[in-house]
Amino acid sequence: MASHVVSPAGRPTDTQTRTPSANRRRRDDTRLALIFIAPAAVGFLVFLIWPLIRGIYLSFTSFNLLTPAQFNGLDNYRRMLLDPVFWNALKVTVEYVIINIGVQTIVALVIAVLMQRLTRSMVVRGIILTPYLVSNVVAALVGLWILDTSLGIGNQLLKLIGIGPIGFFSDGPWVIPTIALVNVWRYVGYTSLLIFAGLQTIPGELYEAAKVDGSSEVQMFFRITMPLLRPILALVLIISIIGSFQVFDTVSVTTAGGPVNASRVLQFYIYDMAFGRFQFGYASALAVALLIVLVIVSFIQYRLTRAGQTDLA
Repeated sequence: MASHVVSPAGRPTDTQTRTPSANRRRRDDTRLALIFIAPAAVGFLVFLIWPLIRGIYLSFTSFNLLTPAQFNGLDNYRRMLLDPVFWNALKVTVEYVIINIGVQTIVALVIAVLMQRLTRSMVVRGIILTPYLVSNVVAALVGLWILDTSLGIGNQLLKLIGIGPIGFFSDGPWVIPTIALVNVWRYVGYTSLLIFAGLQTIPGELYEAAKVDGSSEVQMFFRITMPLLRPILALVLIISIIGSFQVFDTVSVTTAGGPVNASRVLQFYIYDMAFGRFQFGYASALAVALLIVLVIVSFIQYRLTRAGQTDLA
């Protein structure tokens, strides 16, 4: 027998009748959510988790596609620790990451702040995002043509002012900075829009109060914008660093690791070992090493920047 509760308005409410109906709706929503999540979950398991497990297993084997994988313990990791090319590739990759992230973050932050303080036009945002719509291969080829030693318009302009020609993609000291700046051009618009989205979470009343107190734009930037933007900026840096450590296509198209390993980044070295020399076991060990480096760097950066905390009350 259903019990009735009288509401303040005097109308009876059947609690035992409504509660099961609400529970059924919640259960139906859960099933619907699982149905929508299922394709992405399957793709995640098939294309990410399984290759990760398979790669870790192959890192302990000798495998070349022609013969079955043979377990060899830690031989691949011992070889890696004694491999001078691996350590050079790691050094070159770190150099690229520092240049790319340093320049990209500073330029993107300036662009985002200018958009916030001067204009919020959708046309301006579209123009800034345009380079991101160009593929890495196309951006690399265009950069290679522009900076070509003999026919590139970039070197032709340098000749007019009495400089050069400079082998941007053929001279060792210039290669990594050039590749980094090519990728900065492509990604800076996307990064600036991420930062710009973070700036929208900062209440405008804080800037108005600071203006009343006589603060300049520079003072507001360092005392309001940077502290409150820290969580978003930390997230952007973590994503950008992970992507920068995996640079491959720009190097493959422009220099193929040269000259003399000056641009042989770790991702390209892994590719060369796997698909150039068919040493899939050793290439898997290199990939695991890259994974460990990324986990350590991301964890340290997350803790140092306190990305999970915000100063907004």
